[in-house]
Amino acid sequence: MASTKASILAPKRSKLGRAVSKVLHLRSATGIAPFDGVQNFKRQEKVNKAEKHVGKVINNWPKSFIMEDHDDEEEELRSRQSMEALVAKLFSSTSSVKAAYAQLQYAQSPYDAEGIQTADQIVVSELKKLSEMKQCYVKKQFDPSPGKTIIRAEIEELKSLIKTYEMMGKRLESQFRLKESEILYLKEKLEECQRQNRSLEKRLNQSGQLNMVDKLPHSGPSHFITVLQHTVKSIRSFVKLLIAQMRSTDWDLEAAAGSIVSDVIYSRADDKCYVFESFVCRVMFEGFHLPSFSHRRQSLPEQKNQQQNFLRRFTELKSVKVMDYLAQKPKSAFAKFCRARYLHLVHPKMEISFFGNSSQRSLLDSGEFPESTFFASFAEMARRVWLLNCLAFSFNPQATIFQVQKGCNFSEVYMECVDEEATFSYENAPEADPPVAFTVVPGFRIGKTVIQCQVYLSQVPTK
Repeated sequence: MASTKASILAPKRSKLGRAVSKVLHLRSATGIAPFDGVQNFKRQEKVNKAEKHVGKVINNWPKSFIMEDHDDEEEELRSRQSMEALVAKLFSSTSSVKAAYAQLQYAQSPYDAEGIQTADQIVVSELKKLSEMKQCYVKKQFDPSPGKTIIRAEIEELKSLIKTYEMMGKRLESQFRLKESEILYLKEKLEECQRQNRSLEKRLNQSGQLNMVDKLPHSGPSHFITVLQHTVKSIRSFVKLLIAQMRSTDWDLEAAAGSIVSDVIYSRADDKCYVFESFVCRVMFEGFHLPSFSHRRQSLPEQKNQQQNFLRRFTELKSVKVMDYLAQKPKSAFAKFCRARYLHLVHPKMEISFFGNSSQRSLLDSGEFPESTFFASFAEMARRVWLLNCLAFSFNPQATIFQVQKGCNFSEVYMECVDEEATFSYENAPEADPPVAFTVVPGFRIGKTVIQCQVYLSQVPTK
């Protein structure tokens, strides 16, 4: 205590001594410079006596007055530490609530009643602690040992974080197990589908091609109609792509439709698409009555085994990717058919307007095939038409093709109107004699079975 008192009084005494020395300085008071050692000695003696007197006065001051500043600093330090302890407890309690909430979520799925109850109790307990901390802060009731409290709060906060991460880990683990079970289920389902496919393939191989040929005369029309529907769908898909290319290059669709079929009044503007569909069908089905669309005469063995040969071609091409087949067999009969029909259907000026050049035509002339989306859509359509031709010549008697001329009267036996609204209007007006404007999709005959051709009816009688 003596040392502390000395350290506090020392700077005050020295400062006071300097002030007294300034006051008692003879040179500043008289303006006369000392001239011998006697005067200097007397002056110094007076200064020392004054300092001793001031020191006695200071020593008689009360201790509360001397320690006032020191107590204020200690109080401020304690207050700051108490606030830090309060904030640390607040963070620790918040982390505990977060950990309890994570535990509550984990206990809900799968449902764990005990886990939910434990998490609920922890949340209620921590909320009570928060309420108590609020009251302590309002009443200025601070922790007497803030240092230990801060350490304990940090430890509790770390424990809560670890618990939160553990809950997250358990939840991710349960999700992982769920995904694993789904994968196992899908694998089992895939294996079951593969077993069924192998069984069907085995049955097909055991039945053989001859048995299929024997069954075709009886189940041929329904099978032919199914293949024809897929063919028409493929044709319409290509026609949509063709019209989209024409619109993107600013073609006059009305003039183009008029150059194909003239003097037709359409019920809707969008019906012009049937004209382009009719043109594509006319080109693709040209020569359908010939085996493989070729005028080449068949040899006697080929004529004898015609049904088996065409069924083999149908089976070979029905389940392959058309572009892969063309790449593997660029000199096959189908490749020649595909190349010839593209050059006939797509005019050079049309190709240049679509793509800016005639590179696709040049590739086809050189014996190769382009890999564009446009040609891939065309090739798929050509494959469907080729399969329909193979199927037609695998029947006995073989399927034949027909279409009706412009101006013919509509007949429900041989025709089907592509515009259902027009058919309805003609049914409500029986006195009208609806003429055919053009054939959209040709019709077919298989023995005594007739597959109707699809036609577009004109809105006024055609002269």
